[in-house]
Amino acid sequence: MAVEMMRVIVFVAVIASSLISMASARDGTATFYTEYLPSACYGYEGQGTLIAAANPRLYNNGAACGRTYKVRCTGGTNGTPNPCRNGEVTVKIVDLCPGCGDYQLDLSKQVFSRIANPDAGRIRIDYTRVY
Repeated sequence: MAVEMMRVIVFVAVIASSLISMASARDGTATFYTEYLPSACYGYEGQGTLIAAANPRLYNNGAACGRTYKVRCTGGTNGTPNPCRNGEVTVKIVDLCPGCGDYQLDLSKQVFSRIANPDAGRIRIDYTRVY
């Protein structure tokens, strides 16, 4: 009886955490860029290629610098067939994308290529703050 109750509790906890994670994901769009230095957050100090530039709202005068987000492709925006690739990637905010709209991220080309076909150019995403 106690073992069965423990299984139910674990099951409920897993479902609840999944729902919380899905509920906190933000829908948006993504594009990509290829010139990573200098960046608004780190100047000429390289931060690798698992990086992204935040829209002005998310960037919030630099408050977003160093934050990480899980990003997943959810669909295309321009009719490119099968734009998404499976999986998600965690990116670090290192820059400002002044031309990006609200809820848009500008991903490094390497990140974009992991989750989508670069020929798509712009994709629909969801993203969730990790840290």
